[in-house]
Amino acid sequence: MTAVWSEGRKSGCTIARIIEDVPRVSSGKSSVQDCDNRAPALQLKAPEELKADYDFVVCGSGSSGSVVAGRLSADPSVNVLLLEAGGTDDVPAVMDASLWLSNLGSERDWNFVAQPNPHLNGRAILQNMGKVLGGGSSINLMGWVRGHKNDWDYFAAEARDPAWSHQSILDLYRRIEDWHGTPEADYRGSGGPVFIRPARASPVSLAFVEGARAVGMPTFETLNGRLMESQGGCSRAERINRAGKRQSIFRSYVAPHLARTNLTVVTHALVTRVILDGRRAVGIEIIRNGKVHRISAGREIILSMGAIHTPKVLMQSGIGDESELRRLNIPVVQHLPGVGQNFQDHFLLEGCVWEARRPLEMQAAEGEALFFWKSDPHLETPDIQALQLEGARTNPQTSGVTLPTNAWTIYPGIVRPKSRGRLRLTGPGPNDPMQIEANTLSHPDDMKAMMTAVEICRGIAHSAPLRSFVKREVIPGSLKGRGLEQFLRNSVVSYWHQSCTAKMGTDDMSVVDGRLRVYGIDNLRIADASIMPRVTTGNTMAPCVVIGERASDILAEQS
Repeated sequence: MTAVWSEGRKSGCTIARIIEDVPRVSSGKSSVQDCDNRAPALQLKAPEELKADYDFVVCGSGSSGSVVAGRLSADPSVNVLLLEAGGTDDVPAVMDASLWLSNLGSERDWNFVAQPNPHLNGRAILQNMGKVLGGGSSINLMGWVRGHKNDWDYFAAEARDPAWSHQSILDLYRRIEDWHGTPEADYRGSGGPVFIRPARASPVSLAFVEGARAVGMPTFETLNGRLMESQGGCSRAERINRAGKRQSIFRSYVAPHLARTNLTVVTHALVTRVILDGRRAVGIEIIRNGKVHRISAGREIILSMGAIHTPKVLMQSGIGDESELRRLNIPVVQHLPGVGQNFQDHFLLEGCVWEARRPLEMQAAEGEALFFWKSDPHLETPDIQALQLEGARTNPQTSGVTLPTNAWTIYPGIVRPKSRGRLRLTGPGPNDPMQIEANTLSHPDDMKAMMTAVEICRGIAHSAPLRSFVKREVIPGSLKGRGLEQFLRNSVVSYWHQSCTAKMGTDDMSVVDGRLRVYGIDNLRIADASIMPRVTTGNTMAPCVVIGERASDILAEQS
């Protein structure tokens, strides 16, 4: 593998300034290079070594880390280093939005697996997470969901900081968005770094929205407007892909600015621990090309590696529950018992499948419409999210079922789970895997909510607007009661929204305060989904962008 340094401009497009490892000499032509997509082309230059010190070191290039690095580097007086454990995103599987599913299980996926779970009849489910420039935003389904008003007001209450409130976050979202749908000035932004559009409208999706209305759900023109302040409803989905090309958060916040001489991006750099001088973070240790490097941070270190790797690095640095650290002979620097606790994740059934009466267009490779609704009307916030999609996929319970070609699916999921899990180290070394005790469906209310979600999906599918699209229910079929419960225990999977393992708050289990500072450690912050006190309602990419923006604003205030 050869270290390369790429920089420059061509035809108005920024070309990546990245320290990257490539297996062969590149021609300098990207497989998906165009100005609208701002795709970096890796060009072989003379090898460059990492500098020994930077002002800011951002660990992780996902949906929060890319925001932090891009925003910080706008100040030419500071040097910013962005580290990514994975490799380039400049591959068709990432850039071509229709190929998103092929990234799961690939080298761009950490391929985490949770522990066997008795509540899933002993199954050990996958916990996919992005290991590539852009992190999860480079391998996900590109869904943009802001989170409910009640989520952000809860964050503000936990942090005791009104800057996290829904009203404050709404202003941030308007700054973030470049919305290409129906204008809604009070809610939607334009001209921001993140391109967002409504999902395509197919005949099935239009009928699905009308079906939701027929069973009593309000319908909304946009997903991320009044719906996110309401008791629930149905709308078209929203995506961050443009003209068939993924617009990841790395592409939105970092790639356009790689010509900045004060911004360095390094791939294949596994962060192993934070270097501490007493209780002050002064640098980080990485493994790259089999060699250990130590890099100093003159001002701050920001951990943005996600809800599994961020607590792992904290614990391996001596920050965590002292009993857990001593179990593995890791010297204790700061006792924070909440590190690795409070693990939360959304889960879904893939999915409820109906055979249509006639062939469908099958042109959309994305979720087209969705609803948020309550499994119990007494709940404060919708706890069900269900996505409608043309086509069908098998799941562990239905791998032997022959699916009809003219099928469409609803994927019901639970987005306010009561189940809680935890993470544990299996050893003190960087290559020792994390033990992920997800505990999916461990709380009985989650199973009750999931069974209700299936029945709501059935009600919509059999409503009058969808009658011409339903010949029969293929999956789960006629299952009810105990049979449906066992089907769900054998079938639900992760929604890939791992979060909450280094939560923000003021109680004894909190890891960071409202300004994202790690308690007891100077110059160390966390900006990723692990700081959520509870997982937001819906897909977590957009809230992670907000977390990155909040971190950037906080750091800018201190400069």
